[in-house]
Amino acid sequence: MYSKEFGINYFGCKSNKKIQPNRLRIVKNNIKNFKIFLVIAGTNTSQIPGISAAGINAKSRRITALADAEFLLKGATKDHKYKLPLLNAGVTPALISYVCSKLINAYPVVVPLGIGVKPYFNHLAVEDKDLGPSNCLTTGRSMTKKRVLNLYERGLAIGKSLKQPILISESVPGGTTTAQAVMEAFGLRVSNLVGSSLFKAPRELRRHIVQKGLHNANLETNCDSFDVIASVGDPFQAFSMGLLIGARLADQPVILSGGSQMIAVILLALEFVDVKNKDDFVQDVFIATTGWLVKDNSLNDLLNLINERYDVHLLGLASPLNFKSSIFKELTDYELGHVKEGVGAGGISILAFLNGFKNKEIVSLCQQNLEIMKAIGQISLGKDC
Repeated sequence: MYSKEFGINYFGCKSNKKIQPNRLRIVKNNIKNFKIFLVIAGTNTSQIPGISAAGINAKSRRITALADAEFLLKGATKDHKYKLPLLNAGVTPALISYVCSKLINAYPVVVPLGIGVKPYFNHLAVEDKDLGPSNCLTTGRSMTKKRVLNLYERGLAIGKSLKQPILISESVPGGTTTAQAVMEAFGLRVSNLVGSSLFKAPRELRRHIVQKGLHNANLETNCDSFDVIASVGDPFQAFSMGLLIGARLADQPVILSGGSQMIAVILLALEFVDVKNKDDFVQDVFIATTGWLVKDNSLNDLLNLINERYDVHLLGLASPLNFKSSIFKELTDYELGHVKEGVGAGGISILAFLNGFKNKEIVSLCQQNLEIMKAIGQISLGKDC
């Protein structure tokens, strides 16, 4: 379904089409108030060759999240500390998120988890930096249960203290693989529905990785969300599940900005909350993403699997942003199916459109910033990786 007023496409929530414009007004009416969280997280799953396009090799993927966060906060600057990893195609979606966050005067809060260093830029510290990335999910022991519970409790406390709606975004190389593992741990067969930053999703590789992880985890049939995250998940999921539940307890609307990683978070939350409250819980919760990610309909099918399983009406919003008019290959690569989403690009660009900004303005600013990034060497060259 399509919103003529704002150019935003709806997906998921097959029934009750009439309520969709009303649900969008919940976002529109709060448009000036959204607090943006960028959760950056490390997992050794990202080190598997061929698993992610967030950097051309394992070494570069270790700094992807830090570079994305730095760029979201500071944009193109010669004083950058982290070079944005060279990609095989496209450019970091942090470019879109930075441009759009500046347009709407937003000041994102970065939450680093398992990155291994203390970022020099402003951030919200919620755990000891020395804990490092989660283990590769193939071990079946991604994190200790204690760490998972601590991250959840911190997210929950922050969420419950909120006085404004929030948008949750992420930069987690390898995160679509941990998302698939979490969903399959709860019995959903989603290997053909989970997307990827890669042009062609590495479905066979991910299927093998997930199967190995679940086999080694040997989860009990009565396992809960915390058991699953500890076995095959990542730090982002544990914290964001708490943040989401806390925000809803505070009666705040929540935009989960991304694709399958955000659907994994909502699944974990729905598994945990009281059965009577599930549809009320998602009433003011939205999955927001880019139009590039919903092109093949798999994210729509994935969202409807969640809606059917829990008998809820979760709504997806797809940004109308496109780079068809761009003169830069790095941007037109998005139109070909490269990169697609990340760092909240879909949700933050939707907020820009709802604020009245046009596609032409966003594209122009992305091009200006991309020119500067290239001129000052903020994008890594192959030899830097």
